[in-house]
Amino acid sequence: MDKFEVYSAIKKEGVVVVIRGDSVEQALKTVDACYKGGIKFIEVTFTVPHADAIISALCEKYKGTDMVVGAGTVLDAETARAAILAGAQFVFSPSFDAATIKLCNRYAVAVVPGVFTPTEAVAALELGANFVKLFPGDVATPAGLKALRGPLPQLQIMPTGGVSLANVEDWFKAGAVAVGAGSFVTKGAKKGDYEEVEKTARELVEKVRNIKK
Repeated sequence: MDKFEVYSAIKKEGVVVVIRGDSVEQALKTVDACYKGGIKFIEVTFTVPHADAIISALCEKYKGTDMVVGAGTVLDAETARAAILAGAQFVFSPSFDAATIKLCNRYAVAVVPGVFTPTEAVAALELGANFVKLFPGDVATPAGLKALRGPLPQLQIMPTGGVSLANVEDWFKAGAVAVGAGSFVTKGAKKGDYEEVEKTARELVEKVRNIKK
């Protein structure tokens, strides 16, 4: 996929699952469970040990499928480049970093910088960001997203943090184009219950699909 196809597909699917973990094995098993549950976009965070190796392994394992693997918690351009070399098809950040956006644009890789204020959002737009990540979502709330889009209706916003089955519809009603979901989907992995991860992932996919009908 080129970067514009990635943006379009994220918007169509509506869900990206954030993968964190204490080990490579746990992260890989969590991704497998998410995929079985219907998740097609996976964000491997650079808080996971050997994240670049995990991204590379997932790209190889899911080659030829509809799984799209990207990198998250990318704080700087150096990490973004490492993620891209590992095969990441998108780069997500929790914060705004101009150098990261410029590097991803240089290599035509989809980039979603983190923003929280109108100033950060406008700066991201000026640097060519097609999407922004509203983070932390549990602080911003759906009302905050709606308020941000008031003066900036052109913003394509994906909240991350605080998204749940109970409030996901509120996020989309507020104007989100997609959501980033993390611990509420993957929490079963902490106790080795990957069936729970698969079940929760399936419930989220089905709910978002119904919302977006």
